[in-house]
Amino acid sequence: MPDSLHQPALQSLSKSFDPASIEARWGPEWETRGYASAGWRGTGSPSEQAAMAGDNFAIQLPPPNVTGTLHMGHAFNQTIMDSLTRYHRMRGYNTAWIPGTDHAGIATQIVVERQLQARGLDRRTLGETVTESRERFVTEVWAWKNKSGKTITTQMRRLGASVDWGREYFTMDTERSRAVTETFVRLAEQGLIYRGKRLVNWDPVLHSAVSDLEVESEEEDGSLWHILYPFVEGEQEVDGSLQRGLIVATTRPETLLGDVAVMVHPADPRYGHLIGKHVALPLCQRTIPIIADEYVDAEFGTGVVKVTPAHDANDYAVGQRHRLPMVCVLGLDATLRDAPLYFDPDTGAGGTGDARPTLMPTAYQGLDRFVARDRIVADLQALGLLVRVQPHKLMVPRCVRTGQIIEPMLTDQWFVATRKVATGDPTQRSIAQKAIDAVESGAVRFVPENWNSTFFQWMHNIQDWCISRQLWWGHQIPAWYGDDGAVYVARNADEAASQARAAGYDGPLRQDEDVLDTWFSSAMVPFSTVGWPWKDANDAAGTVALSDHALYFPSSVLVTGYDILFFWVARMIMMTTHFTGQVPFRHVYLHGLVRDAQGKKMSKSEGNVLDPVDLIDGIALPDLLAKRTEGLRRPETAEQIRRNTAQEFPQGIAAYGADALRLTFASLATLGRTLNFDTKRCEGYRNFCNKLWNASRFVLMHCEGYDCGLDTPAVGTSVADRWIVSRLHATIVEVHAGFAAYRLDNVATAIYSFVWNEYCDWYLEIAKVQLQTDSEAQQRATRRTLLRTLEAILRLAHPLIPFVTEELWQKVADVAGSRTCTDRPAMPVTASSLSVAPYPESDAGNQDDAATTAMQRLQNWVDACRNLRSQMALSPAARPALLLHPAPGVDAVFLDMATPLLCGLARLEGVRILHDEAAWNTSTQSAPVLVAADAHLCLAVAVDAASEQARLRKELARLEAEIAKARAKLSNPAFVAKAPLVVVEQERQRCTEHEAACAKVLQQLQRWE
Repeated sequence: MPDSLHQPALQSLSKSFDPASIEARWGPEWETRGYASAGWRGTGSPSEQAAMAGDNFAIQLPPPNVTGTLHMGHAFNQTIMDSLTRYHRMRGYNTAWIPGTDHAGIATQIVVERQLQARGLDRRTLGETVTESRERFVTEVWAWKNKSGKTITTQMRRLGASVDWGREYFTMDTERSRAVTETFVRLAEQGLIYRGKRLVNWDPVLHSAVSDLEVESEEEDGSLWHILYPFVEGEQEVDGSLQRGLIVATTRPETLLGDVAVMVHPADPRYGHLIGKHVALPLCQRTIPIIADEYVDAEFGTGVVKVTPAHDANDYAVGQRHRLPMVCVLGLDATLRDAPLYFDPDTGAGGTGDARPTLMPTAYQGLDRFVARDRIVADLQALGLLVRVQPHKLMVPRCVRTGQIIEPMLTDQWFVATRKVATGDPTQRSIAQKAIDAVESGAVRFVPENWNSTFFQWMHNIQDWCISRQLWWGHQIPAWYGDDGAVYVARNADEAASQARAAGYDGPLRQDEDVLDTWFSSAMVPFSTVGWPWKDANDAAGTVALSDHALYFPSSVLVTGYDILFFWVARMIMMTTHFTGQVPFRHVYLHGLVRDAQGKKMSKSEGNVLDPVDLIDGIALPDLLAKRTEGLRRPETAEQIRRNTAQEFPQGIAAYGADALRLTFASLATLGRTLNFDTKRCEGYRNFCNKLWNASRFVLMHCEGYDCGLDTPAVGTSVADRWIVSRLHATIVEVHAGFAAYRLDNVATAIYSFVWNEYCDWYLEIAKVQLQTDSEAQQRATRRTLLRTLEAILRLAHPLIPFVTEELWQKVADVAGSRTCTDRPAMPVTASSLSVAPYPESDAGNQDDAATTAMQRLQNWVDACRNLRSQMALSPAARPALLLHPAPGVDAVFLDMATPLLCGLARLEGVRILHDEAAWNTSTQSAPVLVAADAHLCLAVAVDAASEQARLRKELARLEAEIAKARAKLSNPAFVAKAPLVVVEQERQRCTEHEAACAKVLQQLQRWE
């Protein structure tokens, strides 16, 4: 030991691990220093060497809602993206992680409208005119965006997201708005955008169409009404007897006023002879035909269903196949119209024919849809047309934003023609086909690959894309109308006026009031964030080697949940391939969705939502209860939510820190569709961070200020030294493979297993012995190995747990002498941060199979000694001698190496080696023996035979009772059927473990007897 030991690094490292203080320091420090800036190793500039080698990595953040907050799905998704980004940045790639937020048309408008309502205001009456009201409302939204829009990006910083904040975009900023307008206009010029009447998801409160992603269907209690539709031609034979009419089963009797047919299956023998006949529509003065279609489920209800094309998506498809008219009886506010809207399949609205309704029955006009339902059912019953009503479970579609039941509604909307070839397109392929070709060719690869078939199935059956929304917040559609009905699609009002004049119209123009679907602008993110429309021809061709376009487009990978494969991923591929001729990204990693510990979807209504920031900082139970029960759609569930929460988190949620949360997410990043999140795993990974902290303190304590042989070749390394270096090499190989395959669960497992099970549990304990018993040269080699391995561990784990590794590396790096990055000689960098230090690379020269074999033998011997101590109930203070009978193949060199380690690791007084079998048998007659890895082992402890037999019989009885109990449970069909699968599996595992323990006790007992 040096005369005066100077250990500033150790002294500056607190004795206990405190994630909060570490995160508060390093998050802002990384951002201030600009380490996440696009380019090479945080320099803010790209490396030409890296670019020439093709070492560029770019990733786009799926833009979260600007006024939203970070939820578990965001946190999981961003952990994956940040880990990949940090990994490639440390590997010396030109790296860019581009952040942005989405204007979230519906969600944001709802928030601001509620704020206005709280002030007694309505957006529709903010001004003297609709235009003025709209302008003032949009001003209110921008004010709200500027006030609250940083909430989610602040939370991202808490998680450690190393995005390039200097490139942050907003989907309604100037550049993105220009790209959206340009896209719309070009699509219109190419004949790929049109306005038409289609059935859409309609929210009667929002008064807007909504996308499928904004609709969730939940099973609810309802009814199935069986209604008689009388035959026009008089009684007919049905299933062997004369009947007055057909009985139709429906869950929505209020829409029968819009029926245009009744439908049966063409192969149903009960009704085949009735196809082509007519029935009278109840409550209306209309007759409708009986048609046949294979869509009908002959086993459901009576096998006869009503066809209402204007109010049901499936019926709409049937109507298109059979050229049926459409009768729209509901208004946009979901009340019954005074006069139905009639649309002829051939001539459009205003067609003629006997089936055309002109008036709604007076009794129903203006009624809310559900009030009308009750009135219609009562009238049907009074007329003797209601046959019966039965309870029925049905899936009810609700808007996730308002909770309102969605109404399929026939409205005028703007559409993108996805299967039409653009005018003048030399490829003669539709935008859908271009996307299909991109995946089929491998230019875009899905991970996991099983999503290919799902993608192709959807793309081959894709419908035209509805891109308009009846909102005020969003990109207003760049289309202007003249009084003569002509439409002019243009980049601005002046261009529209110019078009109108050229067409001979000089009157006033009115811009379309609708806005574009949020997914439309998001579909342009891959190319609108790197300069599209391209500023010049060279950039468009990608010839400027270090331009954003050349370096970061296409991006390397898109990381997103599988639930938006169609809403966003497919549309980005379509739009990007069509407008740039390139794919938007090379890989698409579609991960599963985060659910609670029981596998249930996290939702506000279930009261099982977890806030990632609460997991980082912790939250007291009263605050957690208040958060989970605030703003519930069904307030009556609040008490049950309180009970469930108090049961699951009786003390609230502990503060685990960002690193523990990130490591938990990484461990869950399998290729499955669901990820069950249990906070107990956070606790385990916080313990891991704490263990790494303590291990670092131990290494610094024994290395800082000592001669660690860093400047000289390694001399005097032990088997254990060579083994841990070999295992580090193998772990590095595993980690690189995990990142390459987007298997962060494998990365997390490899790092956790190596650090906890090998470095901490074995090598540190061995090092303690070697530092006390070995020669000076050997101790120097041990210190060098301790230090260099720890420093490599910190770099290896940094992408997953950046905060704790950065804090520790700052103390360890100088002691280990490992700050210089030399992978790009033209741009040498002294790493002032772990985030830009070089990532560990494997070195096959470090693989040492002989050391690994020797260590496996030693570990087995130590485990055997520990098992013997446990079996004999020895106190930790007891230090018995070990009797060891090695196999003939165990050489003296190994025994000399193993002896001091056995004494230190198994708490032994000494080791007595007995090569002679007779001497061994004589010496071990009165003590238990274990066989492990080329040796017999016995602890030299005097044992009373009768007492030991009694102890073993008692233990045997206990184990047999546990086995009997477990077998009884597992043989009970009710238990196996009703208990959760995880509980059944735990019981089977417990039974297996008890059986194995029982076999060992029996073996010992037989030896004594």
